[in-house]
Amino acid sequence: MRRLLGYLLAIMFILAGWQLTAMALGSAALPEVLPALQNVVMYFDEIAPAFGVSLYRVVIAMVIGTVLAIPLGLVCGRSPRVDAVFAPVLYFLYPLPKVVLLPVFIVLLGLADAPKIALIALTIFFQVLVTVRDATKSVPEDSVLSVRSLGASRLDIYRHVIVPATLPELFTAQRISSGTAVAILFFAESFAGSTGLGYFIADAWALLNYPKMFAGIIAMAVLGVILYEIFDIAERRLTRWRRL
Repeated sequence: MRRLLGYLLAIMFILAGWQLTAMALGSAALPEVLPALQNVVMYFDEIAPAFGVSLYRVVIAMVIGTVLAIPLGLVCGRSPRVDAVFAPVLYFLYPLPKVVLLPVFIVLLGLADAPKIALIALTIFFQVLVTVRDATKSVPEDSVLSVRSLGASRLDIYRHVIVPATLPELFTAQRISSGTAVAILFFAESFAGSTGLGYFIADAWALLNYPKMFAGIIAMAVLGVILYEIFDIAERRLTRWRRL
């Protein structure tokens, strides 16, 4: 109940700021709140399928990027030899803005879902990899030795010490990455393709239909909130030991 009340207050604060800014600017590019919300209802038949397509793309991409990054991050964090091999590659590729690779992905994978999913997955992969690797390195060696002294195998150490210790940082990375993923999704869908919320927003912008454009922006904001909340709920469920 307290969390719901917090969301309601935050929405009221954002809408009030939006309304006051729109009234102060008096520009068609920033419609007032009520017309924008009315356009969400008016274009719901177009927004709903676009929302579904965008949700599918971003969820699949985040799953692929995370599933591939976690094992490699754990191994790099625990094995100096493996880390010595991958660290230089990571230092070179991580700062590279992945969005510049979109034209390459389009040439290789076409204009459908594949290039957009690949671009988001690649970005998420590096963000999760760096976080998990650093979190694994920060696990106190005393914790590992105490479990090992009880006869724990390498798998047991990962299962009972390393993975639980890295979960909070992993979920923090996921929450941050969800915003990055939605931003890249918008760029990819507006740059290439004819489906998804990014295309919906860019198409409305090209037609100077600003209320419709803001209806799409609201839908994309809802998408980001849903992803963020999913990771927040998952963290609270899977890291209950932190609140004991």
